[in-house]
Amino acid sequence: MIGQLRSTVIDCPDPRALAAFYAELLGLDVIESNSDGDEWVVLGGPPGHQPRIAFQKALNLRPPSWPDPERPQQFHLDVTVDDIESAEKAALALGARRLPGEGEGFRVYADPAGHPFCLCWD
Repeated sequence: MIGQLRSTVIDCPDPRALAAFYAELLGLDVIESNSDGDEWVVLGGPPGHQPRIAFQKALNLRPPSWPDPERPQQFHLDVTVDDIESAEKAALALGARRLPGEGEGFRVYADPAGHPFCLCWD
C-alpha cells in the first residue's frame, strides 16, 4: 500500500451549493473550506474519519451526461501518504505520471488511463 484514500473530489460550478446538497443527502458536516466556500468545500464525519467528499470549483464545467462518453464524469481521488518522495516513486513505478500542478501538501498525477489524482501529505 502506498497511501490511504483521503477524499473523492467532485468538480462543480458552485462548491458551497453542491456541498449543502450532499451534506443533507448523506448526513455529513462541512469540515473544511476556503474562507468563503466558493472554491473548495469538504464534507466528512467526526475528525479523523476518512474518506471525505470534497467539492472543487470548475469554471466552464460541462456537466456529465451519463452514459455519453463525450460528457464523462468529473472527479479525482486524493490519497494521503506519509512520505511524498517514496510515494511518488512507487506511484510512477505503477504507471502514474506527474501532471502540472502542485500546492502546499499535494502533487498532481494521472493514472495509467489519464484520470487525475493527488498525493497529499500533512
